Amino acid sequence: MPALRLPDPLAVFGPSLARRCVRAPHWPASRGRERRLNGVWILAQREVLRFFRQPSRLLGSLVQPLMLWFFMGSGFADSFISRSSELSYGEFFYPGIVLMLLLFAAIFSTITLIEDRSVGFLQGVLVAPVPRLSIALGKLVGGTLIALSQVLVFLLLAPVAGIALAVEMVLALLALCTLIGMGFTGLGFIVAWKLDSVAGYHSVMSVVLIPLWFLSGALFPIEGAAPWLEWVMQCNHVTYSLVILRKAFYLAPDQLIDDAAFMHALLITGGWTVLTTAGAAWMVAHSRNP
Repeated sequence: MPALRLPDPLAVFGPSLARRCVRAPHWPASRGRERRLNGVWILAQREVLRFFRQPSRLLGSLVQPLMLWFFMGSGFADSFISRSSELSYGEFFYPGIVLMLLLFAAIFSTITLIEDRSVGFLQGVLVAPVPRLSIALGKLVGGTLIALSQVLVFLLLAPVAGIALAVEMVLALLALCTLIGMGFTGLGFIVAWKLDSVAGYHSVMSVVLIPLWFLSGALFPIEGAAPWLEWVMQCNHVTYSLVILRKAFYLAPDQLIDDAAFMHALLITGGWTVLTTAGAAWMVAHSRNP
C-alpha cells in the first residue's frame, strides 16, 4: 500500500497564506515594556530576599566596615591633620566607610552570578522569554538595593561621627549612593560573568576593587600624599565617587549644584556608571554559553 503523502501547504494555499500561518505573534509595545520591567523586578527582588535570608552575609557586610571605622577613627584621632578642613579623623573617614559599604555590596551581590551559573539557574533565565537586558538590569538593581539598605542603616550612626543629617541630605545621599552602587555592581557583574570560580572572583576583586578604595582618599587626604601617588589617586575614578559623598555630607543640598568640584566629580561618576551598566548589558546580550 503506497504511503499517504500530505499536500504541500505552500503549493495549495499560496506563499502569502503559508507565511502568515508560521509568522510569530505580534506583541504590543506596551506588553513588551511590561515584560522587561517584570523581569527586572523579579530578579532584583530575588537578590534582595536572598541576601536578607542569609544573616551571616548581612552581619559580615555591616560589622566589618563598622569595626574598621571605630578602631581607625579612634586610633588616628589625635594624629590626623587635614590641610583642607578642621574635621576629626572619624568625620573624615566616615564617607570612606560608606563608600566601602557600596563596594562590599557590589562584591557580595555579584558573586551570586557565579553561584547561579553553577546550579543552572542562569542558563534557565537566559532561555526564558525575558529580554536579556532585563537579566543584567535585574542583577544590578538588586545589588544596588542591597547596598542602599546597608547605607541607610549606617547613616543612623552619623551623629556618633559628629555629622548632623537633615532629611533632604539623607535623600541626596541615597540618590548619590544609587549612582555609585550601580557603577560598582556593574563592574562586579562584568568580572563575575567571565569567571566560573568563587575563589577566583574573590582574588580578582581583591586585586581590582580594594586597591581602588585605598587609593580614593578614603584613608588619607589626597593633598598630603607623595606627588606620584597624588597623581595616581586623581586618575582613580573611585576618588570622584568619594568626592561627591564628602560634599553631600558637609554641604547643604542647595549648595551642591553651585560647587564646581562636586559637579565635575558627579559627571565622572555618572559616566563610569553608564559605562559599566552598558558593558554588563552588552555581555549578557552577546553571550551564548554563560
